[in-house]
Amino acid sequence: MTIEFHSSPTSSLGVEVELSLVDRETHGLTAAATDTLADVEPDDGSEHPALKHELFESTVETITGICDTVSDARRDLEAGISELRGAADARGVGLLCSGTHPFSSYRDLQVSPSARYQKLLDEMQWPVRRLAIYGIHYHVGVRSAEKCVATVNSLTTYLPVFLALSASSPFWHGYDTGLASARTKIFEGLPTAGLPPRLTSWVDFEAFLDALIRAEAIESVREVWWDVRPHPDFGTVELRMCDGMPTMTEICGVASLAQCLVAWMDAQIDNGVPLPGVREWVVRQNKWLAARHGLDAQLIVDDNGNRKPARQIVDELVELLSGTAARLGCSDELASLSDLVRTGNSAERQRRIVAQGGTLVDVTAALQQELLTDAPVG
Repeated sequence: MTIEFHSSPTSSLGVEVELSLVDRETHGLTAAATDTLADVEPDDGSEHPALKHELFESTVETITGICDTVSDARRDLEAGISELRGAADARGVGLLCSGTHPFSSYRDLQVSPSARYQKLLDEMQWPVRRLAIYGIHYHVGVRSAEKCVATVNSLTTYLPVFLALSASSPFWHGYDTGLASARTKIFEGLPTAGLPPRLTSWVDFEAFLDALIRAEAIESVREVWWDVRPHPDFGTVELRMCDGMPTMTEICGVASLAQCLVAWMDAQIDNGVPLPGVREWVVRQNKWLAARHGLDAQLIVDDNGNRKPARQIVDELVELLSGTAARLGCSDELASLSDLVRTGNSAERQRRIVAQGGTLVDVTAALQQELLTDAPVG
């Protein structure tokens, strides 16, 4: 099986953000995607270029174009959300972005009117039915197929850091799960989700995909839902690890980390420097630690089991990548991650609201306010 990798000339950036639609009065999820998207569709009746259906009628995805900088991606996202908000407001619908909705039940959700999603539900049943979860995907351009494989392998080491920064799903069906990211554990229920296998080459990737298709485990690469994966059509690595994040500053801060890491790895490869990596058991355990504790996790940093606070690791990455960020024009966005580790991720903020006597309705209201104002609440 031959899979063409459409190489990207630069470390370009694309971002996909899944948004929840909530009733303004009850703050619960509401099935409003089809009607709201109809209000913003182009005059020729074609699909909106930046706003898309997702699995459930209570979700809309907004996407950027191919961007050179994080600030370009921010402009695209803000434009898409602004247009969606205008239509949603008219229907009494609010918007928020977090890994789970704090109290709505997946049992009440309507599947979007799409043959693809209905087929997915028919095939996988309950694991798909309960996917009332919301994430953010980052695409970063890579210059060759072999570089893409090497970058995916090395990025796996950093996936728990992305999860710790973005963790925003402590509540599920109205109760505290004890996790920073319940979304992560829910998504792992899908058969091709989770950590990627370690690949040795692009030919190895092609052979693996060929075997999956022959085994009828998948029909195409679109059904390989690894936490980070090559995207041959876009010429990118796609980071799929992150929970939804409530503020644009958080979304763009993590975008800068993704873009800078991939660009830094590209330079390391060119200079003949081996990319960082740890054994699979370390990544798997770190992913659990980040899902459980978020930024409070003590992550394993080597194959000998030594550990370091996640917040310290973030600060060290910001310092390591500062030169790359300056070259890519995202120094401010990368530096904002140091602020995030001090103020706390969304999971921490949500729990603070409850600890101060608030309800999960108050948490949902705060998440809507954060997306609107770009200011943390709690």
